[in-house]
Amino acid sequence: MAGPLLASFNGLTRYGAGIAGFNAIMRAAAFSLCVMLLVPAAHAGAQAADKPVILALGDSLTAGYGLSKADSFPSVLEAALDDAGHPARVINAGVSGDTSKGGLSRVDWLLSENPDLVLLELGSNDGLRALDPAKTYDNLAAIIEKVQAAGAHVLLAGMLAPPNLGRDYADQFNDVFPQLADSYDVTFYPFFLEGVAAKPSLNLGDGMHPNAKGVEVLVDNILPTVIEALERNDRKSESGAEG
Repeated sequence: MAGPLLASFNGLTRYGAGIAGFNAIMRAAAFSLCVMLLVPAAHAGAQAADKPVILALGDSLTAGYGLSKADSFPSVLEAALDDAGHPARVINAGVSGDTSKGGLSRVDWLLSENPDLVLLELGSNDGLRALDPAKTYDNLAAIIEKVQAAGAHVLLAGMLAPPNLGRDYADQFNDVFPQLADSYDVTFYPFFLEGVAAKPSLNLGDGMHPNAKGVEVLVDNILPTVIEALERNDRKSESGAEG
């Protein structure tokens, strides 16, 4: 009787050892799988963290009025930067109908995104409403000061007044943007709608907002200036690190 019992015991022992070994193998396999999954994710996270952040602060022209998200200015700009070898994360902070005052009211919480560059595209609705150009100047100046105090660089996109408001108003309004650029040492792009304004084939039916093709033209035109602003910010960061 002892013989069969001993044989059974030895068999159970070998079976238990086999199960333990199998479990060890499975644990090792699971660990390897986790490593395989987590390492690329961590690498992707590190790459995302390395990308500069561009905050596109604007109105409907930035928001992408009448367009899909993929066709909006920030999305097309992000893709173009990637194709040009300057990958960046572009945040769409455009609000349709926004004025310079509206942008000022929300810039503080937008800066919590810690942007490296703020592409400031505001003022067109100020002009459409014939608001006092001096107020537009003060609002945009306050935005620029807040952005610079947060350590980010500014790319200021200029606007032109509607021609129906008269020469005097147009002169005052149009001067706002170059004056700001001179006063605050920002990167300046004179007219955001360059190459698109007043071209029916590049605008929606309202004649005021770019269509998908129009956005592509906007991005093609402004892209070198965006890259210049990013590189300028890099030089500023390196200088600060050396100091």
